[in-house]
Amino acid sequence: MRKIAFRIALAVLVGAGALLVAVRKSERLQDRIAERVAARRVLGQHDEFSDGTALRVFFCGTGAPLPDPQRGQACIAVFAGDTLLLVDAGAGAWDRFVRFHVPVGSLKGVLFTHFHSDHISGLGDIALNSWVAGRTQALLLYGGPGIDQIARGFSIAYAQDNRYRTAHHGSDVLPESGTVLEPVTVDAPSGGAPVDVLRNDGLEVRAFRVHHPPVEPAYGYRIDYKGRSVIFSGDTTPTEAMETVGKDVDVMVHEALAPHLIEVTARTLESMGDTRRAKILRDTPGYHTTPVQAAEVANAAHARLLVLSHLVPPVDGAIPERIFMRGVSEARSGETLLAHDGLLLELPVGSKEIRRRMLAE
Repeated sequence: MRKIAFRIALAVLVGAGALLVAVRKSERLQDRIAERVAARRVLGQHDEFSDGTALRVFFCGTGAPLPDPQRGQACIAVFAGDTLLLVDAGAGAWDRFVRFHVPVGSLKGVLFTHFHSDHISGLGDIALNSWVAGRTQALLLYGGPGIDQIARGFSIAYAQDNRYRTAHHGSDVLPESGTVLEPVTVDAPSGGAPVDVLRNDGLEVRAFRVHHPPVEPAYGYRIDYKGRSVIFSGDTTPTEAMETVGKDVDVMVHEALAPHLIEVTARTLESMGDTRRAKILRDTPGYHTTPVQAAEVANAAHARLLVLSHLVPPVDGAIPERIFMRGVSEARSGETLLAHDGLLLELPVGSKEIRRRMLAE
């Protein structure tokens, strides 16, 4: 039996070696492999995202400012009918759209919770590549006072690149209209009362203030589509508005910071003599929400599913995740999920079901 197994293994190795040699020598085989790779990249895009049968939430960035190879910075995509909106546009988001084959040509706008760098730094890539993917209308940028500066700054930075591409490929392919970043100032009152951001074809988006000092204002958003709903906290301490505006929501997406893990990192930095970054880390818990506090907010709102995102510090592996989630199962009366880049939630219209899956790369 061992001889037979050895001969089979040897035959497989010899065959693999012969194939490798053939590929190295044959341009025809190399080209066929290249064609298959290209087809997988181009044809692998999901075509069901904008079919209108569900409210879909794709997590394109579940990390934060601290470097994390497993997670992009803050970005979540919401598909509602033929409208695609992003909640924030942190660095690495575009890479996730490509890796997980998510179409972005229907992108209409970005809902900015606030203007910390990890929430805006990916805007240039997103604007450019959604234009290349087929967006011909201005990209709407929703946010608090100051959103006009964000639009103007990115427009100036990318102006020459945009001109080069239109000149090279032609205005029929890349019209200048798709390069426009159009700011829309959202002025939500203090106190947490929501204001309308947009309404159309069964889609309703509302903004409300959250507490993230010294950032003022900072916003959360609630999105409803044909009876299904999701609310986003943005960066905040535990805020009553998340409970009131998020009442009976299907999905609550809440930021989360684990102070005990922050302290471990800060002590490590101090032991290396890096007291500056240790202080910065110790300053951060004061304007964020712990996982247990997020669970309590979700309970008060009667949210059916709580998803923790914008995770601080980076969480990589089963043990760090267990440490990060300490106390949540005891505090939370409903279901809780720790988000990863590539997570897709589907909320079918006319149903209470919440489907979840990780998209394949």
